[in-house]
Order: sequence, then C-alpha cells, then structure tokens
Amino acid sequence: SRSGPLPAAHAQHGEAIEPGRIYVAPPDRHLLVRTGWIELSRGPRENHARPAIDPLFRTAARAYGSRVIGIVLSGALYDGSMGLLAIKTRGGMAIVQDPKEALVDSMPRRAIERVAAEHILPVADIAVALTDLVRQPVTAQGGTSMVNAIDAEERLEAVIAEDFVEQASDGRTEETTIFTCPDCGGVLWQGGEGPVLRFRCHVGHAFAPEVLLSQKSEELETALWSSLRLLKEKATLTQQLANRTQGSGNGKAAQAAERIADQARLDERHAQVIQELLEAMPSPMDQAAVVTHALKVTDGVATEGSAGAGPLPS
Repeated sequence: SRSGPLPAAHAQHGEAIEPGRIYVAPPDRHLLVRTGWIELSRGPRENHARPAIDPLFRTAARAYGSRVIGIVLSGALYDGSMGLLAIKTRGGMAIVQDPKEALVDSMPRRAIERVAAEHILPVADIAVALTDLVRQPVTAQGGTSMVNAIDAEERLEAVIAEDFVEQASDGRTEETTIFTCPDCGGVLWQGGEGPVLRFRCHVGHAFAPEVLLSQKSEELETALWSSLRLLKEKATLTQQLANRTQGSGNGKAAQAAERIADQARLDERHAQVIQELLEAMPSPMDQAAVVTHALKVTDGVATEGSAGAGPLPS
C-alpha cells in the first residue's frame, strides 16, 4: 500500500473481487480465485509451499480465461510454471522476470522452459508492460485449440477421483490400487480370482482384505495418537509462551499474551476432538472380525446357527 495508489491487504475468505485492489495470500493459506470472489484454503502444500502460486494461477485461469495475465518473478524451485501453463492454455498471457536479473533464477527459468511467455523483462519494465496490457482489448492467445483445452491439473484431478470410485466399486482387479503397503509403503496391486481377494506390493508383502483393513485401522489409530500428542505439546508450549509474555508487564504484552492463549485454547479443543474420536473407535481386531464374519455369511460359509451365535464386536 505504501508503494503506490492501489490498496493492498491480505485476502479474506469469501471476499468479493473489486477493481483497483491488490489481494495478498495470507500466511499458510492458498489463495484461490473464483468467479467474482476469493476462496482461502488450507489444502495440501504444492511444491512444498502454502500459499503456492500454481493453485492461484490455475483457478484464476479457470474463472477468467483469456482475461488473466500471470507474472512469475524471482524464486526457488518450480512453483508457478505449471500454473502459468494453465493460464496460457486458457488463452491468457504470461510475463516472466528475466532470469539474468533475478536474485534466485530457478522459478523464472522453469517458467520459460515450459511456457512461451509474451514478455521476458527486468522488473523495472514489468509494471510498464502490465499497465499497457490491461488497457488493451482482451484477445485469446494460442488459438482456439488452446482456449478450449482442459489443463493437465484438471485432468489429473479427474483421474484421481475416478480411481477412488473404481477402487470402492471393486473394479481394479489385477491393477494397482489406491492403497499402500503397511510394511514398506509401496503401492499395492489387487489380485485374486472369483471371491478370493488379495493385495500384494512389488517386493512381495501380501494381505488378505481383512488383514489389510486391520493394518490400516492400526495405522490410523497410531496417526491419531501422534496428532493428539503433538497438539497437547503445542498447546502446552503455546500457553507457556503466553504466560511468559503476560509476565513482561505492559499493555501491549498483555494483548499479545491473550492472542497466544487463544491459540493454545484452540489447540486444546482440537486435541479434545481427537481424544473423543479415539475413545469412540472400535479396535482394529474388532473391525476385522466384523468384516470376516460378514464375508463368510456372504460366501455362504456360516451356518444358520453360527450366524446368530452371539453379538458381534461393536
């Protein structure tokens, strides 16, 4: 805001997009562009970053197509190049800082390798070019085929979603599954003929479905206990910092201490939710027993007497 006439601020979730404003992604949130408004997301990191450039560029391209101009500046690694490609695919324009001028040239170089940028400029010239471009009529770049294409990330998201649906529908026999091996972390293949279902990884670990379910249940319980431990540690450390800040004895410190204490209370609430979830979870062995019993009944193995021979584990 101090650098020019346009007001700049951290974006708010659900905020309307207005002309003449600069919206900055807040810490630890992806900034996603929807038609007419902004969405903030704490979704998975991309390129080890949150906020990341690629989801911003992708969603802007989907919402506004050829009206988007993407700019990639100095930075490390790969973030921004695939998003810039999405902008170009939708008919938008690409501007990249000259790598020879960039303090860290990885991001501009990767962007230039993947995208035919309209402008490769030093920073001092980018503002002038941008001001000129936004005053010109919008024309889609790259031809009709590019404007109508679906970018690679959208296709990949659709493929992943279809794989999960197919897996749940028991439709991936003799194919790789969406599951990982509990013993080594490798991908599991689904095999078996007729009613016999088996899972095997590429180094040879093999599991019956009941055993795999039990193993996954144990992994989940272990992960939840680890999350509970970390939340309790974080809440305790945060409260310790709040008390130390409070002890400094001035008004600003007291306000800061209260904000820190609010975070500690939030962590405690999250820990309580996980604690309640753990207490309500059936044991992995109980879950496996229920599945085994149900499969036997389905396959006609259980007799009428054994099918009703007592309560199943809850």
